[in-house]
Amino acid sequence: MDKDKELLNYIYKNAKMGIVGIDNIKNEIEDEEFLSTIREQQKDYYEICNKVTKILLENNCDIKDVSGIAKLMTYFDAKLNTLDNKSNTNIAKMMMKGSNKGIIEIQEKLNNYEDADKKVISLAKELLRIEKRNLDNLKKFL
Repeated sequence: MDKDKELLNYIYKNAKMGIVGIDNIKNEIEDEEFLSTIREQQKDYYEICNKVTKILLENNCDIKDVSGIAKLMTYFDAKLNTLDNKSNTNIAKMMMKGSNKGIIEIQEKLNNYEDADKKVISLAKELLRIEKRNLDNLKKFL
C-alpha cells in the first residue's frame, strides 16, 4: 500500500494545485465562455480529489495536502502575471503551462509506479486524460 499511498497523494496534490490555480485566476476572467471552461476543469479536479480522498480514508491513510508555500507562490504568480494583462490569451497560456507540467509529472509517476494497484493507476490515467483535455479546450482561447 505504500506505493499506492504515494501515488494517490501525488494525484491528490496535482489535482489540488489545479483547483488552487483556478481559484487564483477565475476572478480575472471576464469572458463567460472561458470562465465556464475553467469552472468545468475545476469541477474535474474536485472529482479526482474526492475519489482519492475516499480511497485514502478507506485505507486509514493520511492525505497530504499542497503546502502553504506552494499555494502562496501560485497565488502571487497568478496576480503578477495578470497585473497588466488579463486577456484570455495570457490566462490560457498560464493554465496550459500548469496542465503541461501536470501531464509530464503524471506520466513520470505512471512510468515509475507501474506495479501500483490497478484502481490507483486508473485514477492517475484519468487525471492524465483530464489534463490533456484541458490543454485542448484552452487552445481556442489563445
